[in-house]
Amino acid sequence: MASVDQDPIVQFRKWFDEVLAAGLPEPNALTLSTVSVNGMPSARIVLLKGVDDGKFVFYTNYQSQKGKELEANPACALTFFWAGLERQVRVEGIAARASLQTSETYFQSRPRESQIGAWASPQSSIIAGREILEERVHQLQEKFAGQNILPKPNQWGGFEVDPMRIEFWQGRPSRLHDRIVFTKVNGQWQIHRLAP
Repeated sequence: MASVDQDPIVQFRKWFDEVLAAGLPEPNALTLSTVSVNGMPSARIVLLKGVDDGKFVFYTNYQSQKGKELEANPACALTFFWAGLERQVRVEGIAARASLQTSETYFQSRPRESQIGAWASPQSSIIAGREILEERVHQLQEKFAGQNILPKPNQWGGFEVDPMRIEFWQGRPSRLHDRIVFTKVNGQWQIHRLAP
């Protein structure tokens, strides 16, 4: 464990920088796992938009399935897998909404088409057809004509996941993979090696 930083956030940033340097596709893609309203696991891919103050940040529609699930039960897991480097990072933690200012700042940094899309889509809702979305986009383009920066819709914003457990997995040809786990106990990180 000598080569592993004693702070898992520092270690994550180190690995993430190495993924970026390797030019792997979609380096910030992760599987977000939540608990559905009927108690079943629910997973989908989202994009990491930052690690701020030790918390993993992503953005979504709060009225989406994942948004509703996180509001009902904020316990969640994030899984990163970078096959090109034979690495995986598993994060377990508690999600909370990002501040309004954080969400507004990020929303307004997005391309205008993405801002329109966030306004137009009732994410995860059943719709009769794609033409409904296209009509909503057309209406919103007219409504916001001449505005390069749109106001953030109330139903859209960030979640920050405060990690309680972070596991780093490094593949080895022998199948004796390296697994290092950090667990937060009373606000302090404890580090252990796990058997592969």
